[in-house]
Amino acid sequence: MTQRRRAPGRAAPRPATGGLLTVGQAARVIGVSASTLRLWENVGLVAPLRTRGRFRLYSPDVLKVLKRIKYLRDVQRLNVHGIKRELGEAGARARRSNGRAGDGAGDAADIGPRLRLLRERRGLSIAAVAAQAGISTGFLSAFERAEANASVATLQRLAAVYGTTLMALFGGRARKSRLVRPGQRRLLHGVPGVRMEFLSTGARLLESMLFRVAPLAGSEGAYAHEGEEFIFMLSGTLEIWLDELQYHVLHEGDGFWFESTLAHRWFNPGNTEAVLVWINTPPTF
Repeated sequence: MTQRRRAPGRAAPRPATGGLLTVGQAARVIGVSASTLRLWENVGLVAPLRTRGRFRLYSPDVLKVLKRIKYLRDVQRLNVHGIKRELGEAGARARRSNGRAGDGAGDAADIGPRLRLLRERRGLSIAAVAAQAGISTGFLSAFERAEANASVATLQRLAAVYGTTLMALFGGRARKSRLVRPGQRRLLHGVPGVRMEFLSTGARLLESMLFRVAPLAGSEGAYAHEGEEFIFMLSGTLEIWLDELQYHVLHEGDGFWFESTLAHRWFNPGNTEAVLVWINTPPTF
């Protein structure tokens, strides 16, 4: 399905579906005000999903984090820094217990400090990098301290500033292997609502990934790079915009090709997870 239309503007929020709660509903469940949830997001404690109109939505997993935050604040009497430390240690334990025996996993929380070292080695200021990536200096500073979450689009633009790729930022390429079994896939996670699994390793001219995009999650911005891309939809629905001029809706069984130099952004508008194979050539994502 191909249409041409203007990018959607901000509209009134719709009732949450698929187990997702609005900010007001989540606040009532947790027992705090909606402004408190927004504050926790602003200081980097939690990252809800966003609709196309930028409205917040909270999944069951995010609600678990919110309950933990409230407990640490009200019972343990921890401040923001103490809560971040406790959440970070819990996340590290979870990653260790859930780690695969194959090539391992990369976490977006590790990228910020890695970028700070890269920036300092090159003698670049936070302001200069933020301007090139199209983000605020405050956000970049928080991200470099692992106190904020970044979207796929932001991570890709930061990678472009440093002349590298998202895979390299997540810890480099795994050893070359012609055969990659499901339990050996390298995982990239930590981006809200998006999980990426590398289906191949060691290829020089292409990069193949399995994307799992949660309902109402997406790239949260557009990005562009050299190359060409192909998407094959395994299940669910994905909306994609090219240069804000072309709009496409992909469904199960659809194949879609485009030039990577077109600024592209994407979003899952459905109530179920979108699963797709995404191939880049050359591997510049």
